[in-house]
Amino acid sequence: MKREELKKINLTDEQIDKVMSLHGADVESTKSKIDGLNKTNESLQSQIAERDKDLKTLKKQAGDNEELTNQFKELQSKYKQDTENLSKELRQTKLNSAVDSALGKAKVRNSKAAKALLNLDEVKLNEKGEVEGLDDQISQLQKSGGYLFDQGNKEPYQPQGGGGNTDPDPVATMTNIFKGEENK
Repeated sequence: MKREELKKINLTDEQIDKVMSLHGADVESTKSKIDGLNKTNESLQSQIAERDKDLKTLKKQAGDNEELTNQFKELQSKYKQDTENLSKELRQTKLNSAVDSALGKAKVRNSKAAKALLNLDEVKLNEKGEVEGLDDQISQLQKSGGYLFDQGNKEPYQPQGGGGNTDPDPVATMTNIFKGEENK
């Protein structure tokens, strides 16, 4: 989706910004899900290859039944540990993706900096895949560190009594000050 296409259907710039923001959040969410699935797929493929190799080795050594039983027990414990590690890694990947997505929706300017200020130990994924304990932290961060978030278009800062340089020639004024001819 491109801005030019949206302009062709007579949307205002504000509407285009909102549509692009929503679309960007959807794209980021989809990317994080795809990354998680790719990582899971790669891990599962490597586990299958390793198990096939182990089974071939086991078939070759099937002569001694006691040895076979011991190898089977070793492989069982190894696979159980591998599965637990993979599950833990997958949960962490899903949590990181969900946190990145939530920060993207909150329009954070630098997600790495914002993540450093969050207490991710209190953030959990529930059974539905929803993040718990993050919204409160993000809203507190928006209050205490508003500079981290894109708050939309704001007017530039103008100090009181400002309004630009009313001095016609600042170089001449400074020269006159140094010469002592300021009010002549």
